Amino acid sequence: MGLLYALEGIRNGVLDAVMSAFTLLGGETVYMAVAITVFWCVSKPLGYYILTTGFAGTVYNQFLKISCRVPRPWVLDPDFSIVESARAAATGYSFPSGHTQNAFASFGCIGMWSRRTPWRIICSLIIALIAFSRMYLGVHTPADVGVSLVSGTVMTLALWPVFRDLDSRPRRMYAVLAAMLALTALYVAYAELWPFPADVDAANLASARENGWKLLGAGLAMLLGFALDRRYIGFSTRAPLPGQALKAALGLALVMGVRALLKAPLYALLGENGFADALRYFAVVLFAAAVWPLTFRFFAKVGAKE
Repeated sequence: MGLLYALEGIRNGVLDAVMSAFTLLGGETVYMAVAITVFWCVSKPLGYYILTTGFAGTVYNQFLKISCRVPRPWVLDPDFSIVESARAAATGYSFPSGHTQNAFASFGCIGMWSRRTPWRIICSLIIALIAFSRMYLGVHTPADVGVSLVSGTVMTLALWPVFRDLDSRPRRMYAVLAAMLALTALYVAYAELWPFPADVDAANLASARENGWKLLGAGLAMLLGFALDRRYIGFSTRAPLPGQALKAALGLALVMGVRALLKAPLYALLGENGFADALRYFAVVLFAAAVWPLTFRFFAKVGAKE
């Protein structure tokens, strides 16, 4: 806690705003936006690399959270204060840092994919600043962030060989997705069935279970979307810049809209349970992977020279 108290002492309005902006880069919404935009507009293998690293990292992260059940810093030390704007996104147990893990999925994968040193330096700096922001805001300890820095590095490096030549060996993606789904299913079973102690925080456990079901639905949609693209769709990521911008902007708005709008009706129909969460994220990812790409031939003509 010594470092956190030192950082608390240098807080001010400007730094609070800057660190809050960097911490947003490690959130779920930015991660999804980066992964989907890359998948649609830059490279499908890189998109799958980001998505798979993010999903696998989240399963690992959530498993450690509910297994270790380390409280947040302000719970460990009631005298410690946090930047209040960061509290809403600091859900679940503290150890390890999910935002730092997401940072590797988004920017670590891009850095690995790029062969340009400036891009790699920029991505590394973004990851470091996201990790630092979690401690500055007071929502994670150095141990939380340090473990995610190590695990994120290992996961990014370990999965890189699988995706760097995915275009020439596409069938390996089925094995990767099958393994990811098996691990996710095991995690969901663990979260739902393990006899956790009576003093486990109910809200934290509910968050861990919800995230597991979301990942299971998203993973199933990734598998189906990959198969549909290989067999029927085969979309191209190429388009003129105006077409790319319109494709990404409209598509992301629709993806976020589907995610938000499906929640209430699915909960009303199925109840607030894991199956509803899985179905919602299945629909969101399938829309991104196999429905919206059906429009890409149109966007390839937007801004094209006659």
